[in-house]
Amino acid sequence: MNTLKTVILMTVLTVLVVIAGNFLGGQMGMFIAFGFAVVMNFGSYWFSDKIVLKMYGAQEIDRDSAPGLYGMVENLVQRAQIPMPKLYVINDMTPNAFATGRNPSHAAVALTTGITKLLTNAELEGVIAHELAHIKNRDILIGAIAATFAGVITMLANMAQWAMIFGGRDDEDNSIVGTLVLMIVAPIAATLIQLAISRSREYMADETGARISGNAGGLASALGKLTGYNAQKAVDAAGPATAHMFIVNPLRGGGLMKLFSTHPPIEERIKRLNLIASGRA
Repeated sequence: MNTLKTVILMTVLTVLVVIAGNFLGGQMGMFIAFGFAVVMNFGSYWFSDKIVLKMYGAQEIDRDSAPGLYGMVENLVQRAQIPMPKLYVINDMTPNAFATGRNPSHAAVALTTGITKLLTNAELEGVIAHELAHIKNRDILIGAIAATFAGVITMLANMAQWAMIFGGRDDEDNSIVGTLVLMIVAPIAATLIQLAISRSREYMADETGARISGNAGGLASALGKLTGYNAQKAVDAAGPATAHMFIVNPLRGGGLMKLFSTHPPIEERIKRLNLIASGRA
């Protein structure tokens, strides 16, 4: 099912990029955008995980550099029955985490330094199990691709703003209308695509992660803490294009931003986990 979702996502995003190219440069712009989209499809499949990890300055760790953490992940990986992913640490005291990669054999889990210091072992196990669940459920590729293309769409919207300032196509009226549409619709389209792929998969990863760790209460407690810390300070370098990849939203925002949240309500996630912990789910 996730393979089909990935194909549909890449197709939809390719169409969006081509339409954007048409608005910005007419037929020539459309052909250039199509070529760009083909390159992006190839690059996002093979390198999207590396791009995201690079964005956050993630550093790979091994058994020698972090024996306790490495051993914890190894134990959970055995329970999840998946290959051992690469482990990365992001130098940021705001606690958060995400998983990325193209399949379980080529996966990575990234943790901020804050999450390794501010959570109990039971809570940290719950978070890591949640990320391993994303790997097991094969959510990671579609999430990484969405992050890459959402960034491109945002970039095109910014280009459209400059095109309005400095002029674009010969047909000025059509150019202005098309550019306005792109500026308004493109970011919303990117957000809606992220929203569509994120909410259901977070519930599933919570449930699968609780089964892997054997401690739904630990994950529920961790989610409460992570939400509080991230409300105080956003993760450095976090942006709308990659926010959906984290276990909790790494950005602060209220009002209209909540309408476009890529994560389900944290209260509902905790409620479902507590039902699992009590044996009622």
